[in-house]
Amino acid sequence: MYPVTRLRRLRLNPILRNLVQETIININDFIYPLFVVPGTEKKIEVPSMPEVYQQSIDQIIRDSESCLKLGLNSFILFGIPNTKNDTGSSANNPEGIIQNTLRSLKKQFGKDIFLTTDLCFCEYTDHGHCGPIKNNTVDNDKTLVQLGIQAVSHCQAGADLIAPSGMMDGMVMSIRKSLDENNFHQIPILSYAVKYASAYYGPFRDAAESTPQFGDRKSYQMNPANRIEAYREAEQDILEGADMLMVKPALAYLDVVREIKNHFNIPLAVYNVSGEYSMIKSASRLGYIDEQKIVMETMLSMKRAGADIILSYHAKQMAQWLKS
Repeated sequence: MYPVTRLRRLRLNPILRNLVQETIININDFIYPLFVVPGTEKKIEVPSMPEVYQQSIDQIIRDSESCLKLGLNSFILFGIPNTKNDTGSSANNPEGIIQNTLRSLKKQFGKDIFLTTDLCFCEYTDHGHCGPIKNNTVDNDKTLVQLGIQAVSHCQAGADLIAPSGMMDGMVMSIRKSLDENNFHQIPILSYAVKYASAYYGPFRDAAESTPQFGDRKSYQMNPANRIEAYREAEQDILEGADMLMVKPALAYLDVVREIKNHFNIPLAVYNVSGEYSMIKSASRLGYIDEQKIVMETMLSMKRAGADIILSYHAKQMAQWLKS
């Protein structure tokens, strides 16, 4: 009790502040999202996401090389194909955009690079939903079969980590079974276990060209009002074989992040999504905030809430700031 207890004693000296700091960020916490498009020499800025680009494979290689020099070596790939159809079948093509990108990056960088693939169909379907449609919603069980095929094709091309994002019931079990049957027992699964039907995804849909052409995704992504349901989703995916879990989005759901971390002894990721990113970029460009300080504080909030891994479009900037 004051005056014997003076908590400011631990704050007055900057070296002491660092010594007693509870939450630490380093570059190994981050996975950097990359958007791949067909062609060569393509680097197209996403209008709603400043400094985020759709890039052809040759440009992805250059971008990855610059990241590796900064110590950022973990990436998640999203592909935009040449053609789309009602089932998203090009996602399973051994010569598809993601499969070719995986092979190219592994050929160039080998074990120096760690590649995660987003496993879903929304970028590949002409209707923008996460699998084939039946009765005006995604056919859950048909999608499971296709997810297994897609996962195997990614691993055959060099994926190090599979991250299913479609919120299909049974997706982890189906993928694990397919991977194991094809001798990919060693490949871990990072499940988008707790993914909310959020308005924060808007800019991403520009980057991935995956906006639903009808309806929404509320029949398979979670209701933003629900907290307890997150336990059920997380527990089910763990029982099905998930090695890591994700909560998405991050900032508006930090209460859920903390509760999942407290409840389950398993590595936990968060996705610092496009809407969160674009709001900071917009406010910074208008001079309303100090971008670096805001981003650092935002990343600290995610780590403090319990995240072990952060998927973020700020990752390359973070690498630069942390290195300086």
